Amino acid sequence: MNVFEWTVTEENHQERIDKLLTVLEQEWSRTQVQQWIKEQHVLVNGKSIKSNYKVNEKDMITVHVPEPEAMELKPENIPLDIVYEDADVLVVNKPKGMVVHPAPGHYTGTLVHALLYHCQDLSGINGVIRPGIVHRIDKDTSGLLMVAKNDVAHESLVNQLKNKTTKRVYQAIVHGVIDHQTGTIDAPIGRDKKDRQSMTVTDEHSRDAVTHFTVLERFNDYSYLQCELETGRTHQIRVHMKYIGHPLAGDPKYGPKKTLSLNGQALHASTIGFNHPRTDEWLEFSSKLPQEMEDTLNHLRIIS
Repeated sequence: MNVFEWTVTEENHQERIDKLLTVLEQEWSRTQVQQWIKEQHVLVNGKSIKSNYKVNEKDMITVHVPEPEAMELKPENIPLDIVYEDADVLVVNKPKGMVVHPAPGHYTGTLVHALLYHCQDLSGINGVIRPGIVHRIDKDTSGLLMVAKNDVAHESLVNQLKNKTTKRVYQAIVHGVIDHQTGTIDAPIGRDKKDRQSMTVTDEHSRDAVTHFTVLERFNDYSYLQCELETGRTHQIRVHMKYIGHPLAGDPKYGPKKTLSLNGQALHASTIGFNHPRTDEWLEFSSKLPQEMEDTLNHLRIIS
């Protein structure tokens, strides 16, 4: 059983606990959290509570996440936006709101379930829960992912990621107006000691992380960026942009409460490039912004 702990800050004072936990840990659904509360897996100051409990500053929240039951993944007929596919690799355009692989609170409806329905020959290197998954993007980040259809392709793509030879470009809307046109954020990322479910820039138990960005447009209180990853750490762009004082718009974990009306962070994996595992041919694919981000940009253009 995994145990997670948080101390409530002033910022979250008087929030419902079931809602707060889905913000603190994005991969948990509210329905799952409510079930854990009902089963007394969630404690506040050592005592069980109800889902409508409103937390107080300095409350200690403890969540005992039950071990997942042994599961046999069943293919699900979920539509996929496939950008490219051959016998070795597949590139899919993941919609916002879809979880990449099964996790607590998300045992159905994931990208993996959809992939299993679409094709029978996925790489098995990452085990039963993550067949074919070479890298991932967050639930509320949309965009392109490469998937391995066999173990040889998987090893090749993983090595390319390690050697920093892949191309991964994102589009993002951030708070604040960035004056300079381009920039590089070179700051190591590790677990936040105060919140183990968040990442932060730190020198302790961290890994090198580098993000390059270019300003595409400026608005009154926001900037529209293109970000290119040199490394691929968990929540890298979200953490780096917060670090330089320009958190992503709509980001429930790393951004301010007062933000644009969005369903999660304004971040889209727009371009991916890699060498084909078998032919070594360079492949590069792009996808247009999701409608929500397009509408948000158009709104900012009108009011700026």
